[in-house]
Amino acid sequence: MAFVLSVATVFGALLQPITVSPSVDATQLRPAAVQRAQLDDSARPASRLRSARPALGRRTEDFCMMAGSDKTVMILFGPPGAGKGSQAPKIVDKLNIPQLSTGDMLRAAVAAGSEVGKKAKDVMASGGLVSDELVVSIIRERIKEDDCSGGFILDGFPRTVEQAKMLDEMLDGSGDKVSLVLALEVPDEVLTERICGRWVHKDSGRSYHVKFATPKSLTEGATPSVETMLDDETGEPLMQRADDTEEALGKRLQGYHEQTVPILDHYEPAGVVSRLNANIAPDEVWTSIDKVLPA
Repeated sequence: MAFVLSVATVFGALLQPITVSPSVDATQLRPAAVQRAQLDDSARPASRLRSARPALGRRTEDFCMMAGSDKTVMILFGPPGAGKGSQAPKIVDKLNIPQLSTGDMLRAAVAAGSEVGKKAKDVMASGGLVSDELVVSIIRERIKEDDCSGGFILDGFPRTVEQAKMLDEMLDGSGDKVSLVLALEVPDEVLTERICGRWVHKDSGRSYHVKFATPKSLTEGATPSVETMLDDETGEPLMQRADDTEEALGKRLQGYHEQTVPILDHYEPAGVVSRLNANIAPDEVWTSIDKVLPA
């Protein structure tokens, strides 16, 4: 399955203001005081290692494998609205390893003018799709950097079992493997309430919720609308994102369940999957996450 990224997707993000985005999965439906904070909210080159191994003694090869196993290679999963965006930075701080987004890596590779970046740019410029192979190549190049020496967190890849298998093969070439797959789980009906109740101030990115973080302008019993949902600081009308509607969310959740969830089944036999209840207070979610992270 091709990894779909358009020119607008890749380059458009460069033009966005640096602000807290309402698309971040940061909403947890708890009391308003909690919710406002929430809503505002390595590989070595495979070819070199493989070619070197036949000449290595057994003990030397074992050492290489042990060195790879010390890395934390983590995949972070969660449907939209599960709170992944608010928990990921805590994981980064705890493990001192970077969170890698495929979109960010593509943009960086294109901006840097690397060999794989040039290939990706050419494909997108022609209106084509960035292939899974090219995305894996970009990940391979990114995780060679020093900040990934202790491991890394993948966010947004893999999205399919086929991509997961390609990732496994790439990691196996350097004696590494996925060591933790963390899935934040929330019932669909709760996600619908969380996401479809979100309103945002376009210029600042300030987020509100019709039930859990209401603006001052929304009086009790009033129907949420552009007239009743106003930004607390500017008094300007708030807006709802196009993909925060129930219809759009339904399609996103369907795609998540059909394509992403089977990846958990792929990694289950390895004993690295941790499914955590994210339908609780944010601090409780973090406590659960902290317990399964490597020491």
